[in-house]
Amino acid sequence: MAAEDLEWERSKISGQDMNLLKKLGFTKKENALRFPKEESYPSPPMEYQVSFVDHLIRGLSPPIHEFLRGLLFVYGLQLHQLTPNSILHVSIFITLCECFLGVQPNWALWKRIFCIRRNGSHGVAYNIGGVVICVRPDVDYFDVKFPDSVQGWRKRWLYVHEESSDSVEYNIAPFDGRAKILRHRSWDAEATEEEKSATEALMTRIRELQNTRGKELSGIQITAYFLRIRVQPLQARKNPLWMYAGDEDVERLSKELPVKDLEKLIRRISKLSKRDTVPSSCRITPYSGANPLPENHPVFASLPPLPEGGEVEDRTVVDDDNQGTSHSESDVAGSHKSAASSEKDAESEATASTHSLPPAVSPRNKMKREEIKDSGTSKAEEIGPSEKKAVFNPYEDALVSSGDEEETPAIDATARTKNLAEANQHADALAKKLEQSEKARKKAEADAKKAKADVEKAKADAACVEDLRKRLHDAENALSDKVTAQVAREEKIISRLESQSRCFVTRTHQDYEVDGPKGDELLDALSLLEIQGDEARDGLAAAEAGLSKLFPYFFPKKEEPSTSAGLAKSFNMPQDLGLKLRQEGLKIGVEGTIALIADSQQNVDWTKVGSIREMETKEWQSLIKAAKPHSKLILSFLGVKPTPAPSTSKPEVK
Repeated sequence: MAAEDLEWERSKISGQDMNLLKKLGFTKKENALRFPKEESYPSPPMEYQVSFVDHLIRGLSPPIHEFLRGLLFVYGLQLHQLTPNSILHVSIFITLCECFLGVQPNWALWKRIFCIRRNGSHGVAYNIGGVVICVRPDVDYFDVKFPDSVQGWRKRWLYVHEESSDSVEYNIAPFDGRAKILRHRSWDAEATEEEKSATEALMTRIRELQNTRGKELSGIQITAYFLRIRVQPLQARKNPLWMYAGDEDVERLSKELPVKDLEKLIRRISKLSKRDTVPSSCRITPYSGANPLPENHPVFASLPPLPEGGEVEDRTVVDDDNQGTSHSESDVAGSHKSAASSEKDAESEATASTHSLPPAVSPRNKMKREEIKDSGTSKAEEIGPSEKKAVFNPYEDALVSSGDEEETPAIDATARTKNLAEANQHADALAKKLEQSEKARKKAEADAKKAKADVEKAKADAACVEDLRKRLHDAENALSDKVTAQVAREEKIISRLESQSRCFVTRTHQDYEVDGPKGDELLDALSLLEIQGDEARDGLAAAEAGLSKLFPYFFPKKEEPSTSAGLAKSFNMPQDLGLKLRQEGLKIGVEGTIALIADSQQNVDWTKVGSIREMETKEWQSLIKAAKPHSKLILSFLGVKPTPAPSTSKPEVK
């Protein structure tokens, strides 16, 4: 494994981190974030940049603010080379300028307050987080209370959507994880005397914000403010923060955080402990839509320029930090107000890369004269030509005054004639170079057109792959839902089968067990139901046979039904069929007795016999007893076998 690869490893973003990003509103916009899968080295998709969870929760959000873009360009850095505390420094500075100073982020003011240093340990310069932004030792600035260490932040990397601009100068450099950190002359840039004079009022206001009794402003208060209103300072915005419109502001990523979540987040990115009080609001009201800027408020416009004339000259890293030494972030801390705290991650090591950053791109147009005037910098002619710059200052180099013209000395005709031939030769050479440039331009246009077509094709292919991935995901979800529904359906069927089995056992008082091994609840329930069904069918067949034999006795004049249900229904009448049968038998017996008496030619007064309404039990029993010796003969005559038990019941008359 190459030395420059040591810092990159597979991203380890936890579910807690993903929930935090969702709560903070980063995932509200579709495809705003993409999380790495198994890759151990970042390979961002087209129009994506590599960032970190700890960068996002400290105020970073795509598209990146132009001030941070300018810092990356002028210092020759990539986004992953800044530490989380450095990102928080920039967020606090932009919030301070827009909300409490009422100005755009000011490059001249930035140079008065901050400087940058290398970050490393034990003689090894880091690549990820290899540069730290520090407060200058001689500047009185806000005490931010950075944590001594941001553990594991290098392992929580992800991809953020950063759309490319049509203007190449506006884009940040493409991601290069092995880019070597080289000092540029711009690292030593300091505010000039003119810039110090122009920004002195802002520095005075900063001191007032820090030291006004009862209204002291701190770095934690500024941090808590931009976290609470949910507007990311390092995001490119349509409106500055002094126009913040409250809950309806279009720049908000999410609704206002609950107090507990806000305090937990602030303690995570600062050095505050659970015992320290987290400020719920600023002691001084920030500028906003509800607290607008005063009338005629001065506006200081000063953004970090892009380096002029191509890439800024690099210098080799040597022992002395003034010439490029690698220092740990904690080595340049100095005090809690003069530098950032250490952000070393003990779990990762870093080495210098063998690749350099891509050349910085020069802007197409230099700053206008009005911008020079607003920034407080004097015109170029006010700086004597004999004054020699001690260090490179890209801010001054970017200032051009169209009115500064030198007086042209008089040239005689002889000198003109003498130089005419040289001028013609020079013109011919320029014309030849112009022709070559035109050919190169046409070739570059053709290559750019082809590259654009390739990019469009790649975008279409990526969209197709993303669509297939989405369809696969939807199919997996549908299959999962179907399996879940099938399981629920089977459970419901099993419950119903078990309920029916319990009812059967309750009615028949017979319990059954499945023969053989058990394993599938649904099949076991069906097997038990089959056993019970066989038992029920056998019982129904036996009942049908018995009822069929009894039917002629109870219904001698009716035709037997053809179905079991009809047969059972015949015996399920409201009247007592046993009583009916006995009554029919009694009727037949009476009629037979009368017929026998008539045949014996006995004289009987049938009118008196038929009018009997009530008879004493003893009298009835005595008559039966007297008739009993003759009953066997009568029954024998009728073809009925007599029963052994004597009948002593009263006649049943209906």
